[in-house]
Amino acid sequence: MDDLGEPDEGIGNSMQRWRSQFCGLLFVALIGLLSPAGLVFGAQQEARPAQVPSDPPDPPAEETDPIPVMFPHSETDRLWVSGQANFISQWHPAFHSPYHGPNSLSPEAQDATSRVLTLYTGLRLTDTTELLCDIQETGGHGIGEALGVAGFTNLDVVRNPTLSKAPYVARLMWHQIIPLSSEDAFSVRTPFSLFSRLPVRRIEIRFGKFSVADFFDFNNYGTDSNLQFMNWTVDNNGAYDYAADTRGFTFAAMFEYHDRHWSARFAEALMPKVANGIHLDADLSRAHAENVEFEIRRAVIPRYESILRLLAYVNHANMGSYRQAIDNFLAGVTPVPEITAHPLQTTIKYGFGANFEQPFNDWLGLFGRWGWNEGRHESYAYTEVDETFELGLGASGARWGRKFDRAGVALVSNGISRDHQQYLALGGLGFLLGDGRLNYGRENIVETYYTLHAWRGVYPGLGFQYVANPGYNRDRGPVLVPSLRLHLEF
Repeated sequence: MDDLGEPDEGIGNSMQRWRSQFCGLLFVALIGLLSPAGLVFGAQQEARPAQVPSDPPDPPAEETDPIPVMFPHSETDRLWVSGQANFISQWHPAFHSPYHGPNSLSPEAQDATSRVLTLYTGLRLTDTTELLCDIQETGGHGIGEALGVAGFTNLDVVRNPTLSKAPYVARLMWHQIIPLSSEDAFSVRTPFSLFSRLPVRRIEIRFGKFSVADFFDFNNYGTDSNLQFMNWTVDNNGAYDYAADTRGFTFAAMFEYHDRHWSARFAEALMPKVANGIHLDADLSRAHAENVEFEIRRAVIPRYESILRLLAYVNHANMGSYRQAIDNFLAGVTPVPEITAHPLQTTIKYGFGANFEQPFNDWLGLFGRWGWNEGRHESYAYTEVDETFELGLGASGARWGRKFDRAGVALVSNGISRDHQQYLALGGLGFLLGDGRLNYGRENIVETYYTLHAWRGVYPGLGFQYVANPGYNRDRGPVLVPSLRLHLEF
């Protein structure tokens, strides 16, 4: 590795000018979001299994075209067929970078476009049993092939560009409801739950292939890259190294208990054989992951239900230790710190998270996340973040007769442990980061977006991200990333 690298060509503006421009853009975004004539946002529910709803708000004003998908779906059919297509195009101009390494985001201006195509199918066998199967195809690229930024700018990007482009089974699961009460309530049908009514008190069991993030760390204002934010650490808790292969899926068993004002869920899942690997380790005596989440729903503000979710997870896998890699390098065992230079072993990584959402009224809400993991063992499945904090705003266009339009603005600050910092500073590489050296600073990101419901199931959108200290390196950046998105719902 060349720690120094070649001096990079960057934009000629000073850091002060960048910060001044950024502050102006953020101010405009906030003013637009809070203005009645400005940006609007609505909570996306598709990526969430049906929940027992709270008291519904007053119905919003009707749009000229009130149908959110191209082809309306029946509320009673046993068979479900739907689809989506998501295209995201991003670009960044040249930015300041006196050096770069193998896993750096290139400082030269570049653009990239990604796509995700999904076919959702389901069969409701009885009033309490269903089978769900989703087929997915991904393609294109992310800027820099998703390297050099812990809070990467496009959640749709698959982090291994050598994977086959052929369609694959993304989800294949059995879903069972066990009623615990005679009282039931209306439930919105989604690709993850075809039931139009659910018992208020119930147990839900899911078994098969799915994403842990489909059900854990969900947030109505910031979870879905189809219609909401696009950044990895805005849509998800960056410190939540949840069990997944390169594409974000795993085999797992999940158990949920739902009551009127609270829920609890637990999942046991398979871990990948190597960091960011496509192959899962089926030897449960060596590798597995436990995930627990409690969800509390209460009306802190009258008529508007607040939600708090508390998360904990423990991963068991063949993970390396940053401290051991550093010690081996200093002792001359390896030429650079190498996190994978260890025999087959089982180590433990654990972490905690919280997220909340608080609607203020029918059109404006606040949300946030906090996450922490022990940071001694390598980032293995999601991204290289050991501690994160996020705060954001969202609003709904229902007040102005555009209930399917969405917009939001969020700030997220990511950090890594001291061992992780030293590992990167000495020239070590993670599966995402590695500039060859490190002048550590927290990676701070601001993202704003606007999604327009142009016609039935057609959602063009604009986005903008500002990334300070990409890859936790004060010597590089900032990076400005405008985005264009087209989402289609069938």
